[in-house]
Amino acid sequence: MSEWKPKRFWKNSLVVEAGNGFTVELDGRRVKTPAKAELIVPTQDMAEAIAAEWNAQDGQVDPGTMPMTRSANAAIDKVRHQHAEVSEMLAAYGDSDLLCYRADSPRELVQRQAEQWDPALDWAAETLNARLVSQSGVIHRPQNSEVIETLTKAVHALDSFQLAAFHDLVSLSGSLVLGFAAAKDWRKPDQIWQISRLDELWQEELWGVDEEAQKMSDVKRQAFLHAKRFFDFSG
Repeated sequence: MSEWKPKRFWKNSLVVEAGNGFTVELDGRRVKTPAKAELIVPTQDMAEAIAAEWNAQDGQVDPGTMPMTRSANAAIDKVRHQHAEVSEMLAAYGDSDLLCYRADSPRELVQRQAEQWDPALDWAAETLNARLVSQSGVIHRPQNSEVIETLTKAVHALDSFQLAAFHDLVSLSGSLVLGFAAAKDWRKPDQIWQISRLDELWQEELWGVDEEAQKMSDVKRQAFLHAKRFFDFSG
């Protein structure tokens, strides 16, 4: 038996003010989250993007084509109620950040990591007041506890909508530093994504591109770019 999917029942989607934010109405009926909470978002730009997703539905409603709505639902139904736990989980990336674990050979890869990753660590030291130390090899070496505390406070300071986006920026890139770099416009998001994939791109140069791996990478890239867009719309 095929899974039942809701069908479009509305003619128009409209952004309206609601409380301290904005919501979307479908023929006058306010959109709710899967947990039946009111879908109230912090900015009009975010609400307009959500309304556009609902307005683009034709026939059956396809959540796969509604990333902005899904992210808002996650912020309201999940992150808002687990803010501290999510913040701690993401802050933990700082103690084992992708950018801090370097190859010891070949020389070309070592040089490429230094050229692309050192500037990001320098940016974090200057902008976030958090100097993470890199090393050769993959054996874990704890970072300075005061530096980690500084980064942890910065993560906790994000609101629920920002944190929902930041979760994907960090988890997809594997780097707390690159998550902040994307959020704070250090470089263009696509450039930051490419920096996070340095090792994979190196392997592709050596052994060629695996089609299945490339498809997965493309999906992750789109998710990363969406997360940046959602973060920007958060305020």
